Amino acid sequence: MGMVFTLYGAVGSGSVPVEATLRLIGLDYRVVEAPTWEGEAERDKVAAVNPMRQVPALVTPGGEVVTESAAILIWLTDAHPQARLSPALDDPRRAQFLRWMSFIPASIYSMFWVRDEPSRLVGDDPEAQAEIQQRTLDRIAACWRMMDSQVTPGRFLLGEEMTVLDLYVAVASRWTPRRRRFYAEAPGMAEVVRRVDALPALQDFWAERFPFDDGWEG
Repeated sequence: MGMVFTLYGAVGSGSVPVEATLRLIGLDYRVVEAPTWEGEAERDKVAAVNPMRQVPALVTPGGEVVTESAAILIWLTDAHPQARLSPALDDPRRAQFLRWMSFIPASIYSMFWVRDEPSRLVGDDPEAQAEIQQRTLDRIAACWRMMDSQVTPGRFLLGEEMTVLDLYVAVASRWTPRRRRFYAEAPGMAEVVRRVDALPALQDFWAERFPFDDGWEG
């Protein structure tokens, strides 16, 4: 029991690729369910380990706290190279791996802080909130389109081997504006995320942590 990771997360959230990675590596972990977008009580669950009161937050068996989904994913895979879920430091794919692992939270994930509560920026003006919602939606779509124009996938985004970048994109592309628009904006990456959706090793996991419910593609 002393070697158990603790992951603060929630179904369908940015903790999902982290949890999938923990499973694929074969690490023992427990989840503290904290859908922080549902209110202060849920955010308070996370406050003790992450003052930003956001998920994911990972507590290592030694008590160290790691936050930010990309940082957690990179750290986990570098710490467990036998899982082959990230390019090694001397791998020619490493630069692009780090580029896109940083791009997703900086350019796409960050939009959801605005979308979840547009009043943070524009107060209670409903017209301004609607404008924020539309502009952030279009921005996310534009970012996927740009990424698609810059990658040349094989079976997976960086070639023939899957990395946590594939997990990250497969999860984030299910959020607004959802998969149908993602497929249209990023046709080169579309088959990759479908392949990740269909991974036999993750079918039970997806059903539990991010189910493919009716209409999930948008």
